[in-house]
Amino acid sequence: MTEKNQIYKCEICGNIIEVLHEAGGQLVCCGEPMKLLEENTVEASLEKHVPILSETPQGVLIQIGSVPHPMEEKHYIEWIEIITKDGKTGRKFLNPGDKPEAEFFMPLDNILFAREYCNLHGLWKSK
Repeated sequence: MTEKNQIYKCEICGNIIEVLHEAGGQLVCCGEPMKLLEENTVEASLEKHVPILSETPQGVLIQIGSVPHPMEEKHYIEWIEIITKDGKTGRKFLNPGDKPEAEFFMPLDNILFAREYCNLHGLWKSK
């Protein structure tokens, strides 16, 4: 059974999906079951993947890592997402060369968590 906001990836073609509606059944791509991505919250180096939230005059700034994550052609943050306490989501897609950050215009205290996807190291979630 899938759950809302879960992220799945096809290990054959690389398709990534987010569940918008909970239901039964198995998610399949390229003839194989898709892999549920587990959200990492702790890394050995503690510096490059965990989203860091800070309040701004307009809302909240999400920065990836206490040391900015590389944003190179072969290694970068693909997207940053927030999930709010009232069920809303926001997502910013990034490209190599962009800053590994996103600002969302909502109060910090309404954010349940933030997460990001690194093209090499997978899914990471704020604590």
